[in-house]
Amino acid sequence: MTYLLRRLAVFPLVMLGVSVFVFVAIRLVPGDAITAMLGTEAGMLTPAQREALTAYFGLDQNWAVQYGRWLAGLFRGDLGISVTYGQPVLDLILERFPLTLQLALMSMVIALLIGLPAGVFAAVHANRASDLIVRILAMVGQSMPNFVVALLAIFILSVGFGVLPTMGSYVHFTEDPLGNLAQMILPAFALGTAFAAAVTRITRAAMLDILSEDYVRTARSQGFSERYVIWRHALPNALIPVLTLSGVEFGYLLGGAVIVEQIFALPGLGRVVLDAILERDYALVQGVILFIAFNFMLVNLLVDLAYAALDPRIRYGNQS
Repeated sequence: MTYLLRRLAVFPLVMLGVSVFVFVAIRLVPGDAITAMLGTEAGMLTPAQREALTAYFGLDQNWAVQYGRWLAGLFRGDLGISVTYGQPVLDLILERFPLTLQLALMSMVIALLIGLPAGVFAAVHANRASDLIVRILAMVGQSMPNFVVALLAIFILSVGFGVLPTMGSYVHFTEDPLGNLAQMILPAFALGTAFAAAVTRITRAAMLDILSEDYVRTARSQGFSERYVIWRHALPNALIPVLTLSGVEFGYLLGGAVIVEQIFALPGLGRVVLDAILERDYALVQGVILFIAFNFMLVNLLVDLAYAALDPRIRYGNQS
């Protein structure tokens, strides 16, 4: 069995484990589900009405029966109905995911455009004043929470200079590309800066190791320019740890950046799952977490396959 098939065979087992964990975890959250769903109106319910609602949502059954019904619906492509939004969970996920995907992609692009050149620059100028400045900036960027960066960006660029909107009704990219990018650039920058700092540090460390290798010295002795040696010979071999870090971060971002989405009022997956947890929307929490777990596994699989493209010495096909 090939490496790809073996990895794909593990997917259902992991998803099953995640489904059991999230099913139990959300039901262990303190509080009554009916009260959380209805808020203050729950106090107006009669005991008979409460029992009827409990039976309607299937909460009167034991956990094994509830899980069995939900799992059976999952195999039919039915993740249930969200009691918070009043629509199928799968439709809600597919409606909100494009925003989260766009935010994740923009954040990754910003992080790599900043982090890779900065890391290479620091490694080439190792132990100099410029290297020290880059490292200090990277440490500051990595230690600063993204919500602090978001608030500072809002205050400086939106409130101070009025350059970009702070928030508002979300506009889809297909409807108004410029308006969409104006809304998304600040949250993407807030998420991308912290990751850019991490990329800078890991790129610098990897490049320092690579620049001391024999093949780099050989390339220099053959008369190639320093820029060619760095960007053509050294950097591609230093990208594997960067790719590993990027895969983990991208999988995390696909799960939604809850705080940043809240600050900028973006209707992404992060806000959906937060609202679902607060409202005890069991079906929505289970569906979104399962979708996030699938994305995370898929991204990690693609990252593993990309290793072979970056380093020809890595082969998966016939490994046992």
